[in-house]
Amino acid sequence: MDENLQKKYIPMTETTYYTLLAVTEPRHGYAIMQYVRELTKGRIVLGTGTLYTMAGRLVADGIIEAVPNDEGRKAYRITGTGDGLLKMETQRLRRQLEDGESVLRQGGH
Repeated sequence: MDENLQKKYIPMTETTYYTLLAVTEPRHGYAIMQYVRELTKGRIVLGTGTLYTMAGRLVADGIIEAVPNDEGRKAYRITGTGDGLLKMETQRLRRQLEDGESVLRQGGH
């Protein structure tokens, strides 16, 4: 894994994290926005400008790739590099959550 990409993407923004979760299978832009909104129960709503700006950056960095889909629309899919970053970030978040829960269980504020 490229160390510069790790520094650039870890820690990950919520929008990037959820977008990468969305493209673990190929999805076009609108489907990504729907998936993220449904997964987060409306907590995160991606706008088209935000999504396409981020998608362009992720494609340029080799984190996701554009692929054709059955509907003739451009879809996006996570790459091996992106999958590695997504797993690293999930592990980082898991450790952070465990640390927080541990401290809160002990009553430390």
